[in-house]
Amino acid sequence: MAIIRLYMTMSLDGYVTGPRDSPENPMGVGGFRLFNWLDRRNDPGPSGQVYAEALATRALISGRRTYEHANGWQGDHHDGVPIFVLTHDVPDDPPPGSVRYVTDVHECATRARAAAGDGDVMVHGAGAAQALLRAGQLDELELHVVPVLLGQGRKLFDGLPAEHIDLELVRRLTTPEAEDAAHHVTHLRYRIRRP
Repeated sequence: MAIIRLYMTMSLDGYVTGPRDSPENPMGVGGFRLFNWLDRRNDPGPSGQVYAEALATRALISGRRTYEHANGWQGDHHDGVPIFVLTHDVPDDPPPGSVRYVTDVHECATRARAAAGDGDVMVHGAGAAQALLRAGQLDELELHVVPVLLGQGRKLFDGLPAEHIDLELVRRLTTPEAEDAAHHVTHLRYRIRRP
């Protein structure tokens, strides 16, 4: 069965955007600093490895806010993979192509897993991640932790219930900070432990 894995870049204090994010300013004030590591996505090393793995996924689940702030990735996130937008309501004129709006989190996960076949499913968006986590449908977290404190913005885990969720660290990749501090990032992959 396909693994559903969140891919999310975040500040050390847990923010995935800076303050005042909008479709016109999707990462908010100062938030694009979180993506400096992507400048090294085609280099050999940890960031190149993680980026290649992300592009090998076979389906994408996105929260609607993330989808709209990213301008729908102009209809193609990568390699024409099907995009499932988890939303509270389906618009009257859904976009053509491989984008599907889904209102039920379990149905969304089932459809994405089926579309991915023997590949994995990428998740984007704090809201989608929280919904999948609450529903027991998120399998792994791939967190790209950037050594910066944004202090404000949108937090990744802000809407979770008070119950605890156990995680198992399965991989840690770190770029050499001394060589290039502006692009330093630690890639952490956690598996969600099921009771």
